[in-house]
Parts: sequence; C-alpha cells; structure tokens
Amino acid sequence: MRAAVFDGPKKPLRIDSIPDPAPEPDEVVVRVCSCGICGSDLHMTEGHGMTFPDGTILGHEFSGEIVALGKDARHLDIGDRVAVLPVKSCGKCVACIAGRPVKCIRNNIIGCGEIPGGYAEYARAPAAGCLKLPDQMSFDDGALLEPLSVALRGVRMAQVRPGTRVLVTGVGPIGLSALFWARHFGAERLVAMATSRRRAALAMGMGADALVLLEDGPDAVRDALGGPADIVLECSGQPGMISRAIGEVATSGMVTVLGTCAVPDSFVPVAALAKEVTMRFSFMYEHDDYRLALETVAADSAPVRSMITGHIGFAALSETFETLRGRTSHCKVMIHPTASDA
Repeated sequence: MRAAVFDGPKKPLRIDSIPDPAPEPDEVVVRVCSCGICGSDLHMTEGHGMTFPDGTILGHEFSGEIVALGKDARHLDIGDRVAVLPVKSCGKCVACIAGRPVKCIRNNIIGCGEIPGGYAEYARAPAAGCLKLPDQMSFDDGALLEPLSVALRGVRMAQVRPGTRVLVTGVGPIGLSALFWARHFGAERLVAMATSRRRAALAMGMGADALVLLEDGPDAVRDALGGPADIVLECSGQPGMISRAIGEVATSGMVTVLGTCAVPDSFVPVAALAKEVTMRFSFMYEHDDYRLALETVAADSAPVRSMITGHIGFAALSETFETLRGRTSHCKVMIHPTASDA
C-alpha cells in the first residue's frame, strides 16, 4: 500500500510503498477513506519541542471501511463504516474498563510513532475503538469526530452550562469545535479570540456571538461578553496564551487548556492566585465523548462540516502539509488516501 512517511524535521513527507497491515487479534484493518491533518501533526514535525520519531506514518483523525478482522473483533463485520478512536490500550485495566483508554498506562496513540496512522491507504485500529457510522454520516464526518471529541472533553471539564460567559482563544479546528460545544451546552455569551478575522464567519457559524482580536484593547473581551469570562478555553496552543487566559478570566473563574503547546511556556502564578482561578488541562477524550460527538453530528452535521476547507489525495499531500505550517485560508484539510486521483 501507499503511505506518507515522516523522515524528520525540515524534510517533506515521503510517499512510499509499504507492506499492507495485518490485524492483531483485538484489531481490525480499515481502508482509510478520510483522514484529517491535525495541528499537532504539524507542530510535532517541526523539530521544536516534542517531535515524532523518524519513520512515523501520521494520522490520528480517520474513518473508513473495515476490510479485515482480528479473531477477537466479534462485534464488527467486513464492510462496516467506522470512525476510529485512535488509542490502542490494554482493555483490562481500571482506566480501560471505565472507558478511558487514553489513561491506560499501556496506551499507544495511532499515528504518533509505533502504530502507523491514517496517512496511508490502510491502517490498523483497535476493534474497541471503532464506532459504526450511521448511514447519514459521511467519512469526512467520521474523521471530524476526533477533534470534536478533544473539544468536547475540555468543554465538559470546564463545566460550561446555561448562563456562563465563555471566551475561546484560538479558532483552529479545536477552538471552533469548542465554540460549537459551548453553544451546545448553553453558554449565555460566547466570544472567540484570534490573531485575525480570517475565520470570523466560521466562528460565528459554530456559535460565537463575537470575535475579538488578540491585539484589541484591554476591555475588548469584557465588552463583547458583557462582563469578565467565567470560563476561558485556551485552544490555540501558543506560548503566552495561558497567561492571557488568566488575565481575561473572572475572579473564581475557570481556565481550561486544550491547546497543544510543545515548547516551554510561563505565566505569573500570583496573577492566578489573586483571582483564585481554577486551572485544568484537558487531554484527548473518553469513549463517551466520542459517542456523544457521533450522536450530535448524526443529528446535524452542517455546522461542523463548515470546518472542512480542502480535500486532497497523495499527489498533493506533501506540498499541502508544508503550506499548512504558515498562514493559510485552510481550516481542516481532509486526506483521501484511497481516492482514484490520490
């Protein structure tokens, strides 16, 4: 099969032929139909901070059709259309039994090193992490469940509820998804913060009442929200933004960090101390987050589909991947590895 291989920082992804995967007993093999390019894929191939090992086949946001079954994958069938929760875990520990495979001490995230991911025509996937897609959901919808679940976990952790004023920093796919869920859970006022107005329409479509710029005056967020933010969801992953979140949140408010910052960052603790700010960090998701994301998208996928701004095959993958490192009009680009023009 063909796959895109990461050979190290400052090198373009290499399209190569590698052996087809075979499932382990508790796995399936999925023909990858849609795979999203994630911001963490870009960050962790730059060579600054945490970096994927050379030889990694990236891709943890994918969906597709099952083409092979391990002997223990009894609840699935060849031909099932599935979204993949991309975490291989032991399946037996307390965390796994509780539906939290990310917390398993033996977890292995697909597309992050040892297990090849969805930048390939076929990929192994844990049978326990395969969720069947309803007929009304496309493979693109299925691939969006991963970033949607990341944001859902953070919004739940922040306890967004009716009557709260919420600021979301960053309007990439995680920030946009956080806007979607904050509106879903009843935020009274919802404001996005960004470095430009390029994605203002997307932010409004996902539920924001207003968008303010990072460079706007000190009262911009308060004016847009009608008061200080009860909750700040930091989704940009940029250095300095935790400090900015502490500055924007109300006394006794909550700052929840979802953005992936892989380089050292700092803030002044007394700024949070004086406000008695609660700070939490949200990493990935649980099975219940994936299930709720699927049910919600199945009911109405139009808002979240607006994040998809491009579809590519292997021919354009390396160039597009490098383009996404800079300022671009794209939001979420979907790879279609098995498309006829790939």
